[in-house]
Amino acid sequence: MAKEYSRTQRIGDQMQRELAELIRREVKDPRVGLVTITAVDVSRDVGHAKVFITVMGGDDADAVPQTLKALNNAASFLRLHLGRAMQLRSVPQLHFHYDESVSRGVHLSALIERAVAEDRLHQQGDESDTKE
Repeated sequence: MAKEYSRTQRIGDQMQRELAELIRREVKDPRVGLVTITAVDVSRDVGHAKVFITVMGGDDADAVPQTLKALNNAASFLRLHLGRAMQLRSVPQLHFHYDESVSRGVHLSALIERAVAEDRLHQQGDESDTKE
């Protein structure tokens, strides 16, 4: 049986594609660098949309808050252009949020690699003890 694919999911997917292009092409704010839109979560009534972003080169602690502030300030501008591009009767209000899943995934991968390396060291140490 086919998985149900709701209207809000389709709208969110379309918004993700359109917003990525609009931010790249139309937003001229210097605080907005390389932004990746990871997901768009549209409410059931299509009144609000949470837009989850990551910032490339966001190692600077101040880069993410500045980018979020700039995008939230440009939300009405982006909403206007979304309305023209998507031809929706009502375009959701945009709320930008930082997606921590990517940085959390990198952190967890580093922890796993460190644990594997420590296991290898312990195994090599045990093998040298048994040979003696």
